[in-house]
Amino acid sequence: MRQLVLAGLLGITLGFSTGCILPIYSGDPQRRTRQLIFTSENLRMFLEEWERFWFLDQPSHLSPYRTHGGII
Repeated sequence: MRQLVLAGLLGITLGFSTGCILPIYSGDPQRRTRQLIFTSENLRMFLEEWERFWFLDQPSHLSPYRTHGGII
């Protein structure tokens, strides 16, 4: 009984350490490349979304140049 429990725990541990049962990306190289590009684009856009959320994408009013028109 003890060996069965240890074998079960070992199986569960190995099952969780090897990754997901279903792969996240396709096996087809062209489709997998497209999926990876879409994933990286989503992560790349995260910084812009974060700056937009905290209003960091607005022009700085501390710059020596006028941002609302007039003399540059």
